[in-house]
Amino acid sequence: MTVFLILGLVGLALLVVSLVVGEVLDGVFDALPGDVFSTAVIGGFVSAFGFGAAASDAAGLPLLGTLAIGVACGVVVGWFAAWLTGLVRGGGSDGTPATDDSIGRSGRVVTAIPDDGLGTVRIAVGGHVLQLNARADAAIDAGTEVHVTDVLSPTAVRVARVWDELP
Repeated sequence: MTVFLILGLVGLALLVVSLVVGEVLDGVFDALPGDVFSTAVIGGFVSAFGFGAAASDAAGLPLLGTLAIGVACGVVVGWFAAWLTGLVRGGGSDGTPATDDSIGRSGRVVTAIPDDGLGTVRIAVGGHVLQLNARADAAIDAGTEVHVTDVLSPTAVRVARVWDELP
């Protein structure tokens, strides 16, 4: 039981180090497929394995059952750590949205768009409000809801009335 408790404490320490310092084993497991092995995943697995096995050993289970329960606990916590790590790493950035991000988004005309000229539209992209020059196939009055169909330049888009594209 002492060995399992020590493993649990070592895994917990590794998990804390990965949370405070960052990825300690960065690059060690790059040869393996996927991004499953990280310091947080290994720390979570070892910690759950140690504590799960210690608890089942204290309950009087035979060694084989103790190891099976430890591995099951380790796999569950390791999977959860991998999922959380992937969620955090794959999260959005606070980067500035580009004009290309506005394609397919809806917005409103701020300055009327004439037949052969530019007006302006406001479009919300990722929590940011972009005000862009806009061109349309037909004149559109201010206040009309539109959506972006194409990017003409870094500061200009082509828009269409929302109801123009409905079947």
